[in-house]
Amino acid sequence: MLLVVDVGNTNTVVGLYDGDKLINHWRIRTVADHTVDEYGMLLLNLYKTSKMGSEAIDAVIISCVVPSMLNILEPLCQKYFHVVPLIVGPGIKTGMPIYYDNPKDVGADRVVNAVAAHEKYEGNLIIVDFGTATTFDYITEKGEYMGGCIAPGVVISSEALFEKASKLPPVEFSRPKFVVARDTVSSIQAGIMFGYAGLVDGIINRIKKETKTESTVIATGGLASVIAAETDNIDLVDEMLTLEGLKIIRSRNI
Repeated sequence: MLLVVDVGNTNTVVGLYDGDKLINHWRIRTVADHTVDEYGMLLLNLYKTSKMGSEAIDAVIISCVVPSMLNILEPLCQKYFHVVPLIVGPGIKTGMPIYYDNPKDVGADRVVNAVAAHEKYEGNLIIVDFGTATTFDYITEKGEYMGGCIAPGVVISSEALFEKASKLPPVEFSRPKFVVARDTVSSIQAGIMFGYAGLVDGIINRIKKETKTESTVIATGGLASVIAAETDNIDLVDEMLTLEGLKIIRSRNI
């Protein structure tokens, strides 16, 4: 069994593969001050839902944008699974050229998404990953990672609004009925939902104009399906894109 782990700033997504089949996956909070044993017991309890034990794991691959988390996950893998994890980073074989000024600066999650998207879909691609930050990445039909841009994520943008505007209450992130809302809660929801959809469409349009391509746009991440429904440019949602990318990269490093 292959354990794939995608560590983000807010959430960590864990997937369990038997060959090419994703058996189960879980989303947990990223907590950098947990101990090795706290995370180890958490993962073991999750496996019980799949009727798996730690002995079934014979390989682990990790994508991590929180460096301190590797100090927890690497010893965890050795203590609980008796394997040395493969860490996505400089020197790993991805099969994809990275045309960034400094390739080491590209987040591991962005590279993993790009590898999976090129493997699964044809043509020029734009990947939008809705996480703590929202990233936009452009991949050519030849499978070249050309770069992209990073915007504040919808959740942290909303939290900044609630923190700085003392009279605006925190609201549930959901779609209001109207853009021209008639109460404060709905007004905030409209601004967040439709404003962010406009941001996404605007950046995608600029990427297409700059690259002179009609790229397929793929959305992934925790809020992908919610935001994608309000945009004009997102073609499909692939919530398991990052996990698939980790599986693919691991196969290229055996």
